Amino acid sequence: MSEQLTTVIGRLKGPARQGLIGRIRRGVEKEGLRVDGDGRIAQTPHPRGLGSKLTHPHITTDYSEALLEYITPVTCRPEDALDFLADLHRFSYRELGDELIWPASMPSRLAGNASIPIADYGASSVGTMKHVYRKGLDVRYGRIMQAIAGVHYNLSFPDTLWQQLREIDGIEEQALSDYRSSRYFGLIRQFRRHSWLLMYLFGASPAFDESFLDGREAPEALGLRRHGAATRLSPYATSLRMSGLGYQNKVQAQLKICFNSLSNYVGTLRHAIATPWPAYEALGVKTAEGWQQLNANILQIENEYYSDIRPKRVAWQDETPSQALEARGVEYIEIRCLDLNPFLPLGIDATQMRFLDTFMLWCLLSESPWIDDAECDHLDDNRRLVVERGRDPEARLHLDGVERQLAARAEEIFAELGQVAELLDAQEGGSPHAEALEALAPRLRDPSQTPAGQLLARLESSGEDFVEATLALAREQAAQWREETMDPSREALFTELGETSHRQQQELEAADTESFDDFLDHYFTRAREPRGTPVV
Repeated sequence: MSEQLTTVIGRLKGPARQGLIGRIRRGVEKEGLRVDGDGRIAQTPHPRGLGSKLTHPHITTDYSEALLEYITPVTCRPEDALDFLADLHRFSYRELGDELIWPASMPSRLAGNASIPIADYGASSVGTMKHVYRKGLDVRYGRIMQAIAGVHYNLSFPDTLWQQLREIDGIEEQALSDYRSSRYFGLIRQFRRHSWLLMYLFGASPAFDESFLDGREAPEALGLRRHGAATRLSPYATSLRMSGLGYQNKVQAQLKICFNSLSNYVGTLRHAIATPWPAYEALGVKTAEGWQQLNANILQIENEYYSDIRPKRVAWQDETPSQALEARGVEYIEIRCLDLNPFLPLGIDATQMRFLDTFMLWCLLSESPWIDDAECDHLDDNRRLVVERGRDPEARLHLDGVERQLAARAEEIFAELGQVAELLDAQEGGSPHAEALEALAPRLRDPSQTPAGQLLARLESSGEDFVEATLALAREQAAQWREETMDPSREALFTELGETSHRQQQELEAADTESFDDFLDHYFTRAREPRGTPVV
């Protein structure tokens, strides 16, 4: 452990025992495809009983009409977020009929690009923009990539912790919002250096149905082999979702966002949404059939930027995500590299959440210098190695100019995480964070215990295809959700929210007074306006 980290942890132990560093706040966003009884992606509309996907605060869709997305409230206890997420599943199964929620990140059986229905958000300008944005993703990347699902983990640290850290750093004169943003970007840099560990521990997508390829050639580096009648698997992969088959884009790679400062981050994104890209211009923005993308720029909007992690701030009306960050600084962090664990009914559990909390606090407290271009490339190489063959005992990471065995470096990190877990457990009256580390530690030396290893073991021992095995898990989980009761007050809340969301969508549609062309023109004019002077 570095002297710097030892000193910071030592100075925080007393405040932690006194309850002065506060509790982490987190929320979960969990995606899941709706499929029919044979494991084919559903072609039916979003169930009306689940409310309007445009305006419902907790139940919406991601790219596809069939890709459910659940959003929990912000909570201080992992169990509270998971309880809410569980009730969202129980409530949904009252409306799904014979359909199932697919529990894996890699999609179910597909029948080509057109088999993935694009989400429809209604006739309002806001809803139309969301739909056209998704049409743009189709013409740029295809729909199949957009059918991949995952878990996003949102996390923020309390002001009491920031005040303690600012005092330790001896810069109490700096505005807390500026200090917080600067330190969050340090956290992000440290996360990028070590996100490979999360993909190793929690990667759960080493296999997929061959319909996902849709005639494409898979990258040779993945070492894919055939299994069963229609499965492709990679024996050492952890997360094909995060590989060259998944959310990757060569155009975006040239942006080289390494998160050294808020001003650099905002400036780079603003440049990307204002700079035309020749290949996208050739596709056309509007055709005789209507809009097919919002614009022909590197990014249509900021959400198109794919990354393992994002700094976030809740945006106000008529404000883009970058403008919100620019005006008021970083509010929370969104982790985006997590696969659904198909063996867990919610795709994530409290052990994983407590590990993530510990890992993120470690990233925050550790020294985190700026990332230069050379290191940025090495980080991308490490990430690629782990998602493609991180379970290979011979896997070596490039760290600080030398090659290191993955398991050896991971064990060193776990030792430091143990010290951080003590800080978090000081406020718990128990040791749940230390216990989470203990539960996950065996995965470091035994890759078969990772979710990817468990899935491969099931496929290889049973001879099942990926769709067959995943469909069996989906049916087991559906039976559980359909049998379990939910809190009557929460059921009433979800029913009311569904009805209210439909009315809100109707009000938005009735309130539109300008054409969609004018709406978009005004939106992008506002998006180009600076909303502050970020210096951190």
